[in-house]
Amino acid sequence: MKNIKLFISGYNGVWTNNHIYYDKKGNQTKYFNLNDCIGVAFLKLNNIPVIVLTEDHGEIIKSQLEKLKITDYYVGVSNKIKVAKEILQKYNITWEETAYIGDDINDLPLLKKVGYAGVPAQAPYYVKREVDVILSKNGGEGAFREFVEKYMDESGILKKTLNKYLSIYEAVD
Repeated sequence: MKNIKLFISGYNGVWTNNHIYYDKKGNQTKYFNLNDCIGVAFLKLNNIPVIVLTEDHGEIIKSQLEKLKITDYYVGVSNKIKVAKEILQKYNITWEETAYIGDDINDLPLLKKVGYAGVPAQAPYYVKREVDVILSKNGGEGAFREFVEKYMDESGILKKTLNKYLSIYEAVD
């Protein structure tokens, strides 16, 4: 199994269900699943950075990611390969040491470049053909967490990670 040192994720269609909701005043909001927080926690326990890239510009995204304690995110990204290349240089990590989860054609170039690639269940069939992992969950249903857990299970670090996570709560008793 590949030694992944960095997880990069798209946002819409991965963390969200790809829907935008508007209230009576025209304010928008998005739906996302708190189960994805565990995926972030598992990566942090293993000192693996999480980075989110999105073409979107909304303040909602910034607020949600900051609540998840993801501080390294890029909004308004039109060229994900270019930004990802800069990120890899910053962290001194190779494409092969990078995981990426995205959900659509705009993610395809990056999905094809990384060492470990995944898509949520709702991804188009032609995108699914190009990845290592097709998840059982749709975006906004915990797809990011499932992606992280699949990698950790396949690489043999899930049990160790679960024990680390549980020891935090056992120490509180």
